Amino acid sequence: MSFSWFRVAVPLFFAVLSVAVAIVGPQQAMPRPLPAVLCVCSLAGMALVWRDISSKLKGENRTLSSLLSQYLAVKAVGWLGRRQRKKLEADTLNVKQVQEETLLKRLSKNANTCYGKQYDFCSIKDSVSFRARHPITTYEHYRDLIRRIAAGEDKVIIAEKPLILAMTSGTSGPSAMLLSTKDTNTEFFLQGVTVCLDAMRQVFPATDSLQRTTKFFYTPTFRQSEAGIPIGPNSSTPASSRHMLNLYTTPAPAFEVPSEKDTLYLHLLFALKDPSVGTLESNFASTVYYAFSALQDRWQELVEDIERGKVSSALGLEPKVRARLEALMKPDPERAAQLRAHFQDGFRGIAKRLWPHLHLVLAVDSGSNQIYGEMLRENYCQGVPFYSPFYAATEGLIGVNLWPQEPNRRYLLCPRSMFCEFLPESSLEEETPPTLLMEEVKEGQNYELVITNASGLFRYRIGDIVKVVGFHNQCPIVEFQYRRGQMLNVRGEKVSEALFLDVLKKAVAQWPGAQLVDYCCAESGILGDSIGGSDPHYQVFIELKGVRNLTEEQRYKLDICLQQDSAVYKSFRIKGSIGPMRVQLVAEGAFKELRKQMMAFSNTSPNTFKMHRVLRRKEYADFLLGKTVS
Repeated sequence: MSFSWFRVAVPLFFAVLSVAVAIVGPQQAMPRPLPAVLCVCSLAGMALVWRDISSKLKGENRTLSSLLSQYLAVKAVGWLGRRQRKKLEADTLNVKQVQEETLLKRLSKNANTCYGKQYDFCSIKDSVSFRARHPITTYEHYRDLIRRIAAGEDKVIIAEKPLILAMTSGTSGPSAMLLSTKDTNTEFFLQGVTVCLDAMRQVFPATDSLQRTTKFFYTPTFRQSEAGIPIGPNSSTPASSRHMLNLYTTPAPAFEVPSEKDTLYLHLLFALKDPSVGTLESNFASTVYYAFSALQDRWQELVEDIERGKVSSALGLEPKVRARLEALMKPDPERAAQLRAHFQDGFRGIAKRLWPHLHLVLAVDSGSNQIYGEMLRENYCQGVPFYSPFYAATEGLIGVNLWPQEPNRRYLLCPRSMFCEFLPESSLEEETPPTLLMEEVKEGQNYELVITNASGLFRYRIGDIVKVVGFHNQCPIVEFQYRRGQMLNVRGEKVSEALFLDVLKKAVAQWPGAQLVDYCCAESGILGDSIGGSDPHYQVFIELKGVRNLTEEQRYKLDICLQQDSAVYKSFRIKGSIGPMRVQLVAEGAFKELRKQMMAFSNTSPNTFKMHRVLRRKEYADFLLGKTVS
C-alpha cells in the first residue's frame, strides 16, 4: 500500500470510527478517552486530505461532498492502476505461461456448455491440443449459436448469461451480434482502464487533479431479444454510477436525453460553464471532432444560455429533465462575455482559450480515427496533448498504450485478456493457415489477430491486421494497420486503408489551399450502371475545406501518388486492367449526413461508430454521388 493511499485511508477510517462511536454512545465498554483521541486523529487526517484536495483544485466552485467523492475515486483507481501495472509487468516476463493459463481458464469455465462438450474442452491440457482440435473461426461459425442464446437457451457457448448482446460497428460488413459478459467488462476496467490511467498520470502529472472531465458520451438505445437480453452497443453510461458523475462536467439528467444532437448541446453547455475543465474524453477522436464542429455552429446560442442561466428552448427535452437541468443553471454574464470574446477571436486553438487548464484529449486517434486526431491537433486543440489509451473492440480488450507521449500509437498486448494467435499476412488467403503464438512472432512483420476471449469466441479471426513493432520484455507491442474488410481490391492489388490515407494526404498537400475533412472509397463494381461502363477502378469521395473545385490534373495526381507508393497498383494501371481513379468532391457536411445513415442502418451508437473507409453498400456510394459538387 503506497504512502499516498495510506494518508487517505487512515484518516477516513478514523473519521468513520469516530462517527460510529458518537452514534453508539459512551455506554459501551470502551476506554473513555478513546473517542476523543479518535476524533483528534481523524480531524488531523482530514486536514491532510483537505490540504491535498486544495492543492489539486483550479479555482472551481464545488461542494465538499463532490470533491471528496472525486478525490476518493481518483485515489482508489490510482491504487488499482499501480497494482495492475505491476501484475502486467510480471506477466510480460513469462508470456508463454500466462497465455496458457488464460486459455485453460477460458476452456475450463465453459467445459460443460454445449459448445465445450462438442469440442471436448475437458480433455484439452495445453495450447497445442487446443489448436489441433479447434478450427479457426469467423462470425458465421457462431451466428446460429448466438441466436439460440438470444432466444433464451442457457449454456450454449458460455456458462454464464450474457449481460448484453453487443452489436459491432459494422465497418467491414453487416453488424455482428456478440456476447458481452461480466468477465469481459471486468477485464476491460482492471487490465485496461486502470493501467492506462496509471500510464497517463505518470506522463501527464497535471491530470492527477480534481478538475472535471468533459466526456462526450451518448446513452445507447437497446432493444430486447426474445429472452429479454438487451441488444445494442457494448457501452454503459457514466450516469449508471453516481460516484462516476462527480468526475464529469455533464450532469446526470443529460444522459437521459435520447437525441444525440441535444445531448451534445448539453455536453458543450456544461463544459463551457466550467473554465477549469482538465480533460476532454471520448471513445474516438471523431466524436471530439464532431463536438467542436457543433460548437463552431452553435456557440452564440450556447453563450446566450450561459448568460441567461437557461437551457435553449430549441432542445426537445422532457419537462422534468429540463427542470432538473435548469435548476443547475444560474445567469453568468461574466463567463458569457469571456466566451464570446474567445469565439470572436476564431476557432484555431480555441480549446486552450476556453479551458486554460486543459491538459489532455483522451481518445483513440489511430486507424480510421487518425484524420480526426490530426484535424483536432492542427485546428481546435492546438497545443493540447492527445493520448490514445486502448486497442479494443466489441470482442474485448486487446492492448494498452503504455507510451502516451509517443506520436505513433503502439499497444502492448494484454496477455491475460485474450489468448492470441497470429496469422502471417502472407498466409491470409490459405484455407487452413498455421498460426503463431505471442512468443513466436517477429518484429517488423504483419499479422492478422486470432483471439480466444472470455465471452465465447474461440480461435476467432477479428479481421485486424497489426504490425509487431517491438517487445516489452517477452510481450509483443503492435501498431494497428488495417481491417481486412476495409481493403481496396479490384484486381488482387490489396491497397490497405493505411496506405491509401498516406497517399491521399500527399496528394491533398499538393492541392493549394485544400484541407482534408473526410473521405471514403468504393470499388467500381458496387456502383453498377450508375457510373457507366469502364475498367474496374476506385471511386473516391473527398470532403475538403479551402477549395470549391478540383481540376482534372489535381484528381489525376491522387492516382499518380498511389502508383508511386504501390508497385502492384502501378503494374495493373500500366497494363490497363485497372482504370484511373475517379475523384468526387462532395458538399460540406456530406460525411456528417452519411454517418447518420450508417448508424441508423447498423444500430450503432455514436460512442462506437467508425467511418467506413471502403464502402460495401451501394446506397452509401449513391448517397455521396448525390452530394458531389465537383
